[in-house]
Amino acid sequence: MNNIRIVKESIEPRYVMDLFDHFAFNDPAEGPIRGFPMHPQRGIETVSYILKGSVNHRDSLGNAGLIGPGDLQWMTAGGGILHEEMPRRGPDGIIDGFQLWVNLPAAQKMSRPRYQEVGAETIPVFEKNGCRVRVVAGTVDGIHGPVTEIAANPLYLDVMLEAGAKFNLPVPEGHTVLAYVFDGQGIFGNTEVASVKMAIFGEGNQIEVRASYSLVRFMLMAGAPFGEPIVPYGPFVMNTREEIQQAAADLRDGTFVRE
Repeated sequence: MNNIRIVKESIEPRYVMDLFDHFAFNDPAEGPIRGFPMHPQRGIETVSYILKGSVNHRDSLGNAGLIGPGDLQWMTAGGGILHEEMPRRGPDGIIDGFQLWVNLPAAQKMSRPRYQEVGAETIPVFEKNGCRVRVVAGTVDGIHGPVTEIAANPLYLDVMLEAGAKFNLPVPEGHTVLAYVFDGQGIFGNTEVASVKMAIFGEGNQIEVRASYSLVRFMLMAGAPFGEPIVPYGPFVMNTREEIQQAAADLRDGTFVRE
């Protein structure tokens, strides 16, 4: 018998800190769009997923491009990169998207930076009985996401359930599992969660979500923990304080970006 994971806590997204960011520049009170000018990152992977609008990006290695609605960029910062992400409003004046930070194991913290850019048309979709899933990474009912070769063996899905629909998915025991609910409300395990909140799943080997009387849409994220110490400092996520100090020294000395 499957051990259904239940939600043990539901929290406002602001408490998720730097690990997951829902960016939307749609309220005039927020002022002009400033975006994310050139900044360093080391020891992590950043995952940018766009719902509406677009993001121009460029980096210190000469890469540049535009991520539009439904597109995704999985960037491995590795040993160090300087990059910027500048949002642009879509035709309806809206910018909406997410950025997830994925940790790297110690053996890959100083690896060569790389990108996996995925166009909206290449992200496979699973549809069944009122359930629609865009599979970015991981596998749903035999459908594999286009993002591969990630150490955390991640699951990253955009899930939408119509009222009355149910979503079940096996997940390896021991994996960390989160669901960010950004539209509607649903029952996660045995807990009702409404937007906008982050649901944290407990132990188990299967996820169950139901949309009882309204649609629900959420980003589902899961990954294997590395069991290593984590020392974060701004855009650096390393394993020791000394490695953080080295990153800061490299940035000051102009040796942060390495060939």
